[in-house]
Amino acid sequence: MTAVLKTKLHIPLLRHELVPRPRLIELLDGSIDRKLTLVSSSAGSGKTTLLSQWAAHCKWPVAWLSLDPQDDSLVRFWTHLIAALQTTSADLGGDVSATLGSALQQSNDEILTSLVNDLVALPGPISIVLDDLHVIASPAIHDDLRFLLEHLPPGVHLVVGTRFDPPWPLARLRARGEMVELRSADLSFTPREGVEFLNQVMQLELSQADGAALVERTEGWIVGLQLAALSLQRHKDPSAFIRAFAGSHRFVLDYLVDEVLNRLPARVQEFLLKTSILDRLTAPLCDELLEVQNRKRKVGSQKPDDGG
Repeated sequence: MTAVLKTKLHIPLLRHELVPRPRLIELLDGSIDRKLTLVSSSAGSGKTTLLSQWAAHCKWPVAWLSLDPQDDSLVRFWTHLIAALQTTSADLGGDVSATLGSALQQSNDEILTSLVNDLVALPGPISIVLDDLHVIASPAIHDDLRFLLEHLPPGVHLVVGTRFDPPWPLARLRARGEMVELRSADLSFTPREGVEFLNQVMQLELSQADGAALVERTEGWIVGLQLAALSLQRHKDPSAFIRAFAGSHRFVLDYLVDEVLNRLPARVQEFLLKTSILDRLTAPLCDELLEVQNRKRKVGSQKPDDGG
């Protein structure tokens, strides 16, 4: 039997000083009548913080599950998702729990049908939050989630935080008006939000012009602003630092290496490393750098055997 790590079921704690984001909270509040809310954006864009802000004050029950790479297993995933659902209703998914150790070794529509029927019987609305869904690659898990999404009853709402879109029929959901989407452009701080973050949360004393300039340099990328603010706390000339700040700053590079590059598959890391010297990517150049031989070209270039 798979043990449940209960801290994964808790809405993450929020720091006291947060920039209010009423426009985004309002969008999340208004999505309860849709099947899916997709919060899809790059690392450090504030997905978890936003969802935590919303979930902590949500007017209806929220089943929260923070995912990690170890959850990319059918039994472990469903063990934790059922446990998350049971934080809102103790009997929810009871039949599924009873079969997690045996029948749910593969995708099982009958078991999922039982869960959907339990959701139908709920007395009121509920939101299911899957945070960091990008760590889940298992086709079986995504097949199950597609089935669940397709058959969600009214009042049950799936909320996903991810770095890239899941392999679900998003175009169909979009066309049916069954999905709300928040992307990088939505999550990026506006100039007003960025200056408020720098001066109130990070406790800097920047002028409006310097704050707005830094927001522009980072394109409102929240973790970029935070990393810049940490460096600014040690600089006597904020204006000069802001003019020089770029993506090559050490703190930004460290973050990107730890949170993005090191989490990529080895073959993708190799590709990025070997092609990083190129100003422009073309297939022949990349093949040459990666020492990849086009089999068709290789065969065609062989000289015929003259018997010598």
